[in-house]
Amino acid sequence: MRVTSPEIQRGIKVSELLDMFGSTAFNARRLGEAAKICEEMVKSDSFVFLTLAGAMIPAGMRKIVAGMMQNGFISSLVTTGANIVHEIVESLGIGHEIGSCYVDDTALAEESINRIYDVFVGQEAFERVEEFLSGIIEGLDGIYTSYEFLWEIGKRIPDERSFLRIAAEREIPVFCPTLHDSIAGLHVTIYRKNLQIDFFRDVSRIIDFCFQKRKMGVIVVGGGVPKNFTLQAMLLAEGFDYAVQITTDSPQWGGLSGATLEEAKSWCKLKPDAKAVTVYCDATIALPMLYAYLLDRCGES
Repeated sequence: MRVTSPEIQRGIKVSELLDMFGSTAFNARRLGEAAKICEEMVKSDSFVFLTLAGAMIPAGMRKIVAGMMQNGFISSLVTTGANIVHEIVESLGIGHEIGSCYVDDTALAEESINRIYDVFVGQEAFERVEEFLSGIIEGLDGIYTSYEFLWEIGKRIPDERSFLRIAAEREIPVFCPTLHDSIAGLHVTIYRKNLQIDFFRDVSRIIDFCFQKRKMGVIVVGGGVPKNFTLQAMLLAEGFDYAVQITTDSPQWGGLSGATLEEAKSWCKLKPDAKAVTVYCDATIALPMLYAYLLDRCGES
């Protein structure tokens, strides 16, 4: 089979472009392969985890996550406390502003503006988050998993487009193994009365999911704790059937975010014959394209 240049016409669909990418090279081909693997995951009725590290919500990816939940493309989300906090910022109607990385950060601090590379978010956003969360936390009594706690938050979010609200309505588990390492974790520490979050119950629950007698898939965005938390749950089970990883890190530094999916096979986190590909690409480019592909190929007509 020869390398074939994409024949791009006016009005081309993203799904058609990704199909063409499969006959090119380098990371275009990898992205085309990832699209096919994701399509097979969904059409085979796999249980699919999406792991989300990095500042994906400040970068504008929240509706992608919400859409993947609504369309049944993912069965569970594993993410960081930071992404949860920024989702609440968005859900309260505050949002994030387009900024610049070429700024005087000391001047930004004096104006109570926080910077995430080229995104700005005012300190008032986190004051609103504290006001919103404090009442919820104070009113909760008992022991919760992280996803049960996040369901309680989702039930009280007014924004129908929030993935936390969608997860609560559909009982989609949103695991947050780093919840305590975030502003939300600080608020839990300060405002809780009889609330306890048992992260070991999270581990038990995600292991239960991995033992299901069905195909298992994972889409890894960025790596970090969400990636490890999800992949390590397969150590006691049979391994993932499908895996797609989107990262900008590389394996030779020895970090988890750059660790290849082939390496994961050595730990038996993936089955020996698992269909897997790593796409070396900015996730803010690759993830929306994969979602658009799935909408066209697997979405409801």
